Formats: sequence, structure tokens, C-alpha cells
Amino acid sequence: MIRIFRGMLGFGVLLAAAGSAQAGRDPAAEAVLDTNCVACHERDQNGELPRINAVRKTPEGWQLTIRRMKQWHAITPTPADERTLVKYLSDTQGLAPEEAAPYRAVVERRPGNIETADDADINVYCARCHSYARAALQRRDTAEWVKHVHMHLGQWPTLEYQASGRDREWFKVASTDIAKKLGEKWPLKTSAWAAWQRHKTADLAGTWRLAGHRPGKGDYSGSLVVKRVGTDLYALSYRLTYADGSTVAGKGQSILYTGYEWRGATSLGKDKIREIYEVAADGDSIKGRWFLAQESAIGGTLRGVRANRPTVLAVSPDHLKAGQSARLTVVGAGLSGKVDLGPGITIEKIISNSADTVTVQATAAKDAAVGPRPVAVGSAKAESGLVVYDRVGSVKVEPAFDIARVGANGGPIAGVPAQFEAVAYTADGLRIGVVPASWSIDNFDKDAVEAGDAAFGGRITPVGLFVPAGAGPNPARKGANNAANLTVKAKVTDGTETIEGDGHLIVTLQRWNDAPLR
Repeated sequence: MIRIFRGMLGFGVLLAAAGSAQAGRDPAAEAVLDTNCVACHERDQNGELPRINAVRKTPEGWQLTIRRMKQWHAITPTPADERTLVKYLSDTQGLAPEEAAPYRAVVERRPGNIETADDADINVYCARCHSYARAALQRRDTAEWVKHVHMHLGQWPTLEYQASGRDREWFKVASTDIAKKLGEKWPLKTSAWAAWQRHKTADLAGTWRLAGHRPGKGDYSGSLVVKRVGTDLYALSYRLTYADGSTVAGKGQSILYTGYEWRGATSLGKDKIREIYEVAADGDSIKGRWFLAQESAIGGTLRGVRANRPTVLAVSPDHLKAGQSARLTVVGAGLSGKVDLGPGITIEKIISNSADTVTVQATAAKDAAVGPRPVAVGSAKAESGLVVYDRVGSVKVEPAFDIARVGANGGPIAGVPAQFEAVAYTADGLRIGVVPASWSIDNFDKDAVEAGDAAFGGRITPVGLFVPAGAGPNPARKGANNAANLTVKAKVTDGTETIEGDGHLIVTLQRWNDAPLR
């Protein structure tokens, strides 16, 4: 039993039980399905639940389905029933890791993510209303995709009259050609899912070494102690140290869906965070993203390995200029032995040394070749943990495009900020890494200049955090309120040179409905 979070999956912070991802049919969970679902999905002669058994989804996908059933058909599952349903359906009718992998940026709610659709027709018919990933993170046969099309037109009959719908025979094509394509591209039965169902879920209990980066704050490293408190349920204890020397600790809980989908909730210092990680098939490493419970735009990336597995996770900072000396920290697990930062780099001094971190004073030769370097501490290695560069050739603002949202100002919906970073590149386009910058905003185009967007949309802080203006009528805008079309500017100094980079930011209205999977 464990406390599960409210947030990505909409679960209350209440006790919940969970079954194994490889447990097969669970009579208790099947009983919950019968209690909540058979009024509409009556079991057939084989004991199957029509429609429900014809779909596979991510945990967020199943939560979205339950939300729809509550809204459209007035089902009234208890919070405990909801948790049981999402867990059971995700385990028995989920996605294999390789099926979900291309769309993890959307699952992790990475800000500024711009999808690249691999099918132009599906992009037009499906992704004009929601993300391409939301369709791609489902599996159905053609007949079930046809029913899905019918559901869409029944619930949103204006689909045929919206942009990219009224210029074609939308329903005819959607229910024939597109449904067939979807069934061929994302079918219910796949070899990947069949193989994953035979996979044995790992026990994640133990001590883990972590490394990551929080935009606006910097690199961090630390430890995570995981204790098993039930089947696929864990208690968490974090202790992190940032590159600036600040520390933070916290405790939380997590649940494992489908044998690899980690979802967690932790109080980390003063922040309440949500975790969306992917567990490797061998159960020895994790990766993903965490973010603030109240705002997914603010968060950080994470990599972790078991503390007994010799590994180099990261080097901080991860770049060194030719001809210069710097203090570098190698982060990992089982670090013991000679430190090697690659050709052209001399270790001048070992400042500190432990199994978790090794800090050195290192110098890159003036003629050191530009490029990534392998990093090793004894048997622990990383193929490209450090970049040597000669000069900054260009600067890019990341994300290159983002959306902020006005809010609060006495209203019920908080504003959505946007966090930017300046990333340096060599003249040949080699990524150097995140560098300090001076930040400013400006009007994006002629229309923005005429409307004075930069004066109304919000402000940007010294660490690249854009804070949007308040919501509500603004008499000074003549009807535009505080929407804005902005350029985000980063100015970077490299020796005597100053290099600038630009990003694009839209400041728009509040998001009133936020689905578990956007």
C-alpha cells in the first residue's frame, strides 16, 4: 500500500493497492471493471469487455478514458476504483517501451516540444486538435479505429466544418482510408507488446545515483533511496546537490506501471514535484523528467543508475575551452581509479574524490582538438561526457519556441511561465553546452511593435525565466489584454566577443482544460 499522487494521473493522495505488470488477469481488478464498466460494456461469450479489451494505452491514456466516461456517461468510480483501473489496464493493455519511446517528450510534458509527424495524413486528420503523440500512444485494430472516428464525430460534430476538415470529405476519408492506415501503423497486436508481456518486472528497491539539469538553476547530482512498500509501489528519499553548492532533500512515493513507466510524487525542499521516468528493461537505470506539481513548464531532467553499478553519469560543467583551466566534477557511481578526460586534457589536481563524485582541476591544451571527449574514472566510463571547444560560434535560445499563458491576477487559473537557456555552439555547429547569458525580450514582428507587445506580455528574469503578465481586461491594450508575440534574446560573452541568440515566445490565454495527455 502507498500514497499515490494527484497530478499527471489525477489520483488523490490516498492509499492504493497495485498488481504486478505480469500478473495476468486479476479477479479483484476484474470485479472493479464489472462494477464500473459492464453497464455499457457487457461481457461477451468469451468473458471479454467489448471496446475496452480492443485498446492499449499509456497510464495517462487510460486516465483520460476514465475522465471521459465520468463526463459523458456519468460513471461514478471511487478514487480507489480509478487507481485500480488505471493500474490494471496499463499493466495488461499498455504499450511496450519501444512503442512509447518516440513520444516520450509529450508524456514528460517537455516545454517547447515541437512534434515531427511521420505521416502527413494522420497529422491533418488527428493532430489539428491535439498532439500527434496522443493518437500514436494508442493501439487499435482498423475496426476499432473506425469506431473511434465515429465517437469523434458524435461528440464534436463541427469537426467537418473546421479548418482542414471542410475542404475535404472528412468523415468518408477518416472512416475508411485514415482508419485503415491507423490500424496498419498502430495495431492492437504487435510483436513488441507480446515480448514485453513476458518481461519480468524489476524490483527497484535500493540506492541510486542521480545526475541531471534544471534549466534556470543548473546541474545537480545526488542520491535516491528507494524502498519497496508493495507490489510496484515504492517510498522515495532524495538528497540532491546543485553545482552552485545549494542542497535539497525530500521524500515521496512512486508507482510502476506496465513494468517500466515510473510515476511519482515528491516534496523536494519547498517544491512539490511530479516524476515521469522510464525504467530500463534490466531495471538498473532510469531516465526522464520531473516538474513542479503546479506547473509542468518548470522542472529538470534526470538520469539514474544503481549505486553499485560503475558508471559515469555526467561531467559538470560539461565543456572546457582549449587553452583554459577549469574545475570539473565527474558524477557517477562506483568511481574509483585513474581519472581520464580524454586526449588533450591534463588533470592538474584531484580536489576531492569519492565513489559518487570526483572533482579535478583540468587544463585543455591550446591545440586540443575541438570535439567531445570520452570520460573515465577507473572502470566507470562515458563515451562523450565532455566537449572541448575553441570559441563560441553561435548561441541558440532553447527552447527555440515556447508558449506562456497569462493568468492569476485575481482569477482561478495561474499563469504559465516559460524557462529559457542559452546554448553555445562552435562555428561548425557542435553543441558546446549551456552558458550564462544576459536576457531581454522584444517585439517579434511589425504587428507586435504596433501593439506594444513587449511592454505588456510580461518580464524575463536574469536566469531566463519569463513571467507572464496577469489575465483579465487591460484597458491600455484596446482589447488585446496581455497577449503578446515576443522575441527572447540571449547575449553571451566569450572572451572579448559578444554573441547573441533569439527565441520565439507566444504569450496567450489561459489553459482551462488540461488533459492527462495533451
